Amino acid sequence: MLKRPSITAFFPACNDAGTIGSMVAAVYGALETLTDDFEVLVIENGSTDYTKEVLETLAKHYPNLRVFTYNEPLGYGGALRKAFAKATKDLIFYTDGDAQYNPLELQLLVPALQDDIAIVQGWKTDRNDPFHRILIGRLYNWFVRLIFGLKPRDVDCDFRLIRRNVFDVIDLESDSGTICLELVKKLQDAGFQFAEVPVQHYLRTYGKSQFFNFPRLWRTGIQLLELWWKLVIQRSHLRQIAERRANLPKETTQN
Repeated sequence: MLKRPSITAFFPACNDAGTIGSMVAAVYGALETLTDDFEVLVIENGSTDYTKEVLETLAKHYPNLRVFTYNEPLGYGGALRKAFAKATKDLIFYTDGDAQYNPLELQLLVPALQDDIAIVQGWKTDRNDPFHRILIGRLYNWFVRLIFGLKPRDVDCDFRLIRRNVFDVIDLESDSGTICLELVKKLQDAGFQFAEVPVQHYLRTYGKSQFFNFPRLWRTGIQLLELWWKLVIQRSHLRQIAERRANLPKETTQN
């Protein structure tokens, strides 16, 4: 890995007015210690608080910050897919805009990205959430690892550093939070190597989760079953991966 890699860092943001400013400032601090070539993206979608106004102010002070606002509902997966498509640097780091992870810990991920590693996956050393969320999260993580045959220990930890060229090999389709599962499964099936690094998880101090309500949990359950059918039973993505690898330069497929 290059000693001073180029990095895109991004945050999906929805009703994160109270936290997105500190997240942008923190990731700038981390990036400036790691590289001279970076950009920060924020994908804003669906905010009803003053997130947009905060981002407008931030854009005036941070020259490498690009803000994209979408009025049509993207979903969490749609926001991630927009950011992956707009990233221009060799490495992509992302986490959520709600400050439950510390962007400064990006400094822990970069050293783990050795030449044979394509993705560095964070895993929560201790989840700081209400008990019911901790329980649901553990059951979900155990269940999806079992039925999808996943190796990383913490599939739903949204704190990742990824080589951008993996998206020359895989496509993502999910619009919901199941995109994290789809990402890990397709990268694993494509033969890309993971590293795992422990990171801190913090109590939410502003806003509330967009995920933990019954209608959304029900929809996620349906989408989870559909994804399982596509990736475990049909496995058509394996043919697409093989076709794409065959058409790529050798150096792109080595990681």
